[in-house]
Amino acid sequence: MPSWNNQTEYSEKSDVAILESTSFPFSLIVWNDEVNTFDWVIRTLIEVCEHSEEQAEQCAMLIHFKGKYAVKNGDYDTLKPMCNSITERGIGATIEETVGS
Repeated sequence: MPSWNNQTEYSEKSDVAILESTSFPFSLIVWNDEVNTFDWVIRTLIEVCEHSEEQAEQCAMLIHFKGKYAVKNGDYDTLKPMCNSITERGIGATIEETVGS
């Protein structure tokens, strides 16, 4: 018995939880532009997509350097209101079908 496991009984037979693969058929894409500031894009991602500040900052950098970035994946009905909210704030956003779905 390993010393780190001395409080738990070791068993050759153990139950294993299996996580089923979840398919996210669509991506919410935010496009880079020369109009909106990093702060505005970050604030939008936090408020609309419920990103953490760090996650929103990373997405903003990727949008800036790659020209676009998938900031959220999910089903169409979930992403559509987010896309609408982002575009209403003057930021380019689209929903695209995820490759391989």
